[in-house]
Amino acid sequence: MLRHFLNLSDAGPDAIAAMLADALDRKTARTGWPKGRVDADAPLAGHVLAMVFEKNSTRTRVSFDMAIRQLGGSAIVMDAGQMQLGRGETVADTARVLSGYVDAIMIRTDDHAKVEEMAHHATVPVINGLTDASHPCQIMADLLTIIEQGKALPGLKVAWLGDGNNVLASIMEAAGLMQFDVVAACPQGFMPADGDVALGRGRARVVATPGEAVAGADVVVTDTWISMGQAQAETKLAAMMPYQVDAALMAQAKPDAKFLHCLPAHRGEEVTADVIDGAQSLIWQEAENRLHAQKAILRWCFGQIG
Repeated sequence: MLRHFLNLSDAGPDAIAAMLADALDRKTARTGWPKGRVDADAPLAGHVLAMVFEKNSTRTRVSFDMAIRQLGGSAIVMDAGQMQLGRGETVADTARVLSGYVDAIMIRTDDHAKVEEMAHHATVPVINGLTDASHPCQIMADLLTIIEQGKALPGLKVAWLGDGNNVLASIMEAAGLMQFDVVAACPQGFMPADGDVALGRGRARVVATPGEAVAGADVVVTDTWISMGQAQAETKLAAMMPYQVDAALMAQAKPDAKFLHCLPAHRGEEVTADVIDGAQSLIWQEAENRLHAQKAILRWCFGQIG
């Protein structure tokens, strides 16, 4: 059966746990190795991943490229503006064509419907590298970063501050699948959709104040407030500023609480420099873990995990 990874629920809790375990094992096994060295078993030798970008990227582009290389395969990187996709060819036709050339497709786009259409017409696995609705690859990296700290996911409290966006939607979905709690504080006008909260299966809720969200939290998470090309930036920034993660807010979480941010970050907006660059921050591990988590996602898509 063809395996697409469009949202976390496509895999489910058992497969997610298996992928996280595999990612951690492979990361540990590579300690001290050059980044370009292929994993000892080269499990995806001969496989080619097509990466399609309709939105700019640093971490998604480099981490997926290195992920397929370390697994023994190779990547083709395509910007939509340099493809026929950017000149009016349909997503369906692009999916059919790419399926004849490559073994899997990763697409990063602004419209979740495009990823769903790609998966519907492709005959190879399709991976969601980011859409306006969700960011499952990022959350797999976040979960990996958390368990590396020796924290069990069931019963964990994750606090979210700021925009009720696609990253929050995937965290809420993860909470429902992996049995931890998400408490989000978001300003009026920027709340998560009811459907996103429902993904948490009763483990996700939205509260009125940042203090209520972070009280007793094990992990504090935020994201950039102004996405690429987003209009009305000044109005949004004004609404968001009371939700900035600073040292005083972090002090209301557990003493050993950790800070996560998927990057890119804007110091002085969603987070202060002393927090993101401080001892509680795990952002660099989190960024690196995109690579390790996505190796496991690729292996899952090809039926090698779960």
